[in-house]
Amino acid sequence: MVLDAQAETWLKGLADSGLPPLNEMPVDQARATYEAVVADCGLQPEPVADIVDKTIPGPAGDMPVRIYTPDGHGLFPIVVYFHGGGWVLGSLEVVHGPCTVIANRAHAVVVSVDYRLAPEHPFPAAVEDCYAATRWVADNAALLNGDVERIAVAGDSAGGTLAAVVALMARDQGYPSLTYQLLIYPATDVRYDTASYAANGQDYFLTTDLMKWFHRHYLPSEDQAEDWRASPLRATDLSGLPPAHVITAEFDVLRDEGEAYAARLQEAGLQATVQRYEGQIHAFTANLAGVMDNGRQSIEDGARKLRQALRLGWQPRVWL
Repeated sequence: MVLDAQAETWLKGLADSGLPPLNEMPVDQARATYEAVVADCGLQPEPVADIVDKTIPGPAGDMPVRIYTPDGHGLFPIVVYFHGGGWVLGSLEVVHGPCTVIANRAHAVVVSVDYRLAPEHPFPAAVEDCYAATRWVADNAALLNGDVERIAVAGDSAGGTLAAVVALMARDQGYPSLTYQLLIYPATDVRYDTASYAANGQDYFLTTDLMKWFHRHYLPSEDQAEDWRASPLRATDLSGLPPAHVITAEFDVLRDEGEAYAARLQEAGLQATVQRYEGQIHAFTANLAGVMDNGRQSIEDGARKLRQALRLGWQPRVWL
């Protein structure tokens, strides 16, 4: 296990900054700090043909989304994207750069969703918002110059969790039919006893203490950890889901549960690939790709997977 040189430099800079850990800050300060770090270290946006901010109906009122449209005439495939931040932090801004890259490389309309955050709106508010947004995208695909037959869900960290859960909900509800899921270092089980937690729980930005802080704000009751909408790895049946690509990082507490989810998908007879980025830390893709070459590469890799999957669409079948 050798830490990536750029990740090591970034972690040293974080330590030298004197900032307390996010979990030792009030929520408002943690949110502002997270936004500032991403503004400084995140991927710069690329030009796209069109970017529109609007609100759509949500379970508790209007919900902001940002819609990215690539060059071309369509009908485009659509990627519904959910940002990370432990269900407590984050916004449309923290994934603005990656969404432009995905729109261009996947040649897809990207709809980035600003779901409700905890602790003001605890579980299952984020889940309900993300599923509602995905249904809205399917209902309004024509207005987006998009193809309702080619819709994928994607997200990073907590957003990867939400993408996995939305895929399960869409399967169970029979709508919408999803083509693919891109899960970037997702949290798939509310537990802290994996080998990756033991090895990486203290020194690599996303600590065990920070994960527990996120969960305390997101899950008001400890027994909610058993709910598959909080821990999709605990879902009893993963059959009938769309293919998936799971990105993990070697020095990430969430590494093992992300890879375990990919293995469960494979065991259910689904096409699921996993790519571990050796030497990397949590957040290297969606939030730190401006200062980490592997972060930029992982976004490109994920977008390529999306383009391949969305080019011709997908019909439910058992992958051998």
